[in-house]
Amino acid sequence: MLNYTKFLSKEGAEWVVFLHGIGGGSSIWVRQIKAFKEHFNLLLIDLPGHGETDYGLGDLNEHSFPVVAEEVLKVLNHENIEKAHFVGISLGTIVIQSLNDIAPEKVKSMILGGAVEKFNLPAKMIIQVANVMKNFLPYMWLYKLCALILMPKEHHKEARLAFVKEAYKLGRKEFLHWYGMHTQIEKTIKRIKKKVSLTPKLYIMGSEDYMFLPFITVNKAKNEALHIIDKCGHVCNIEQYKEFNQRALDFLISMKKEKKFA
Repeated sequence: MLNYTKFLSKEGAEWVVFLHGIGGGSSIWVRQIKAFKEHFNLLLIDLPGHGETDYGLGDLNEHSFPVVAEEVLKVLNHENIEKAHFVGISLGTIVIQSLNDIAPEKVKSMILGGAVEKFNLPAKMIIQVANVMKNFLPYMWLYKLCALILMPKEHHKEARLAFVKEAYKLGRKEFLHWYGMHTQIEKTIKRIKKKVSLTPKLYIMGSEDYMFLPFITVNKAKNEALHIIDKCGHVCNIEQYKEFNQRALDFLISMKKEKKFA
């Protein structure tokens, strides 16, 4: 089973589940714990190959986002969590949307930070170059290069270094397993978006997340909304964590109030 950490709030509190991106780990949510724990029970999960989880993608019968989502589902069932809100960053947002696709009864809402749904032309060119380089360069060189391209500015540095630090734990083989899943991203999101889902969804994106922000579109009729954080890069829960926390909590608490007075 995936490794996870629980933080309990007051009795009867709803659950919020946090999922990190590639090279991350549950430790990237340290800036969210105090603020969210005042209102919700928290479940921070280490995805396969990350953090303290003792197995990787290579140990699963298939390398796909739905299969990873099924591993998350096992944790929810083990903890008898009937339904939860989900908060993700980067590729963790795809796992969340995959979980909502295969088990919508488990998902109260989705907060998708630095969501990855499509690649722009420069990103596709970088991926093609990286596909060649990965065979002879140390994987951390490749990871650092991708992190620098994705988060190039000086005020992106803290977020960039946080992910690089966690990525050392992956190892080359596991990194390449996750890296290989980039080919599934666009078709996975396209397939999911063809279906009708009214699960409330909030995108939180940095204004400087230039590779991914241009492709985020929302449909208010499907309970979707977008909040853009000014002067912020890809990993917005680290770089501008105060605004990220406030906007996310406003979203979650507003739904609790709507439920109370419905």
